[in-house]
Amino acid sequence: MGIFGKGRSREEKAAKIAEQVAGGKGFYGRMTRATLGGEDYAKLQQSLGAYQSGATVQQLLAMGVPTVPAVVVSISDTGKMVNFDPVVDLVLQLTGGTADPITLQTIVSKLRIPRVGDQVLLVADPANRGGYLYAGDGVTP
Repeated sequence: MGIFGKGRSREEKAAKIAEQVAGGKGFYGRMTRATLGGEDYAKLQQSLGAYQSGATVQQLLAMGVPTVPAVVVSISDTGKMVNFDPVVDLVLQLTGGTADPITLQTIVSKLRIPRVGDQVLLVADPANRGGYLYAGDGVTP
């Protein structure tokens, strides 16, 4: 609890700052946008989006949302990192279906980077109808 009764946890404060930076609003967002410039700020927004999608996946899995298996067709490094984990471009084929391959840009654990031919799990993206979010390989939590 803070001095004036407005005590928020560090996680809540960090989430609010990250939201301001991603949206370019508030003190932190305006200063970040002014300091980085347009191209670098766009890269920062992509990285923050990838990070937030990882948190969304964890919440969806905790709620018991069903997963969809897919096979990795190709993987390429984007050169970006979030919390020392690489952000990669994945091309995935849903198993059992003849649909077109799905392309995702997501964070993967540097200890569990998927390879071509590996089976991974996807979760339906609630914010993007018909889209998917990477949910890992199902082996590690």
